[in-house]
Amino acid sequence: MPRGQKSKLRAREKRRQAREETGHVVAAQATVPEEEESPSSPSPHFKDAPQSSSATGTPSNPQVTGRVRSTSTTTAAASNTRFNEGANNQMEKPNASQARDTTEHWHRSPVDKKVAMLVYYLLYKYQMKEPVTKADMLKNVIQINKNHFHEILQKASEHLELVFGLDVKEVDPNRNTYVLVNKLESTYDGRVNDNGGVPKTGLLMTVLGVILTKGNCATEEQVWEVLNMMGLYDGMKNFIYGEPRKLITQDWVKEEYLEYRQIANSDPPRYEFLWGPRAHAETSKMKVLEFVAKIHDTVPTAFPSWYEEALRDEEERARAKVVAKACTAAMASARSRAMASSFSCRK
Repeated sequence: MPRGQKSKLRAREKRRQAREETGHVVAAQATVPEEEESPSSPSPHFKDAPQSSSATGTPSNPQVTGRVRSTSTTTAAASNTRFNEGANNQMEKPNASQARDTTEHWHRSPVDKKVAMLVYYLLYKYQMKEPVTKADMLKNVIQINKNHFHEILQKASEHLELVFGLDVKEVDPNRNTYVLVNKLESTYDGRVNDNGGVPKTGLLMTVLGVILTKGNCATEEQVWEVLNMMGLYDGMKNFIYGEPRKLITQDWVKEEYLEYRQIANSDPPRYEFLWGPRAHAETSKMKVLEFVAKIHDTVPTAFPSWYEEALRDEEERARAKVVAKACTAAMASARSRAMASSFSCRK
């Protein structure tokens, strides 16, 4: 078979696999049994949260506003996450009829259906490493709902951020061209933490948020408490994330996003999680806190203690960059002088 034809076949097979993978995600997003209770309840929470300042006008126990309407179990959990002690007892668990009302509303709304379709379409473009224009989205997804373009794009962007950790960026305002950017800054390889599949950055940011809000070290029990409330269980494979235990204790540890270690003098052995070196390199406490704040539909300053810690971290990073830049400049200058000296000696 000619080489050119083989390349075309490989490219076609790659596109088919990408469509199948993202198709499974969207199928799961759009299908919620009416008999089941809403996956967003009970709400995961992070205890020992700092009180908000009166200056921000944010209550000390912020309630989730329901800004993000879930199209997957993970989005539902993320949009109802709490970071305040006792907050889990302050919201009543919705009953089955309430869950059915939410589900029926999702299936009734043409806009929400287009949101799910756009999530699928943008994920596919991300996996193909292709930009997408407003014209593409209108033609291939939104069609007769073009008057709702900005609403549909905004909701799809929220789902992509909370579930997959992807930001929708407009790179060319003149042509209305957009790309999806992973929240993590790639330092080790070209594609961050998704291995060419559906990105898992949203869940990683959530776990990093648990660790941050637990004093930068979270016990395994504390992490699993949140994962369980998100519908992720030990030994139960998830359609987006695979087997959660393997992901958090092996894959992300091997990739150096997390550190997983035994708690000193624990008998029987207990374990805890910390940020790994790659997490420190590719994100920051401020970025993770911003992710936490978006879950609450608020701003990072709503959590003063964590915000102050994140500010200190930003200052330390800035100083480290200045020192690194100075060292690089000094080394370059030294090499230049050495080369100049070498040439003068030869003469």
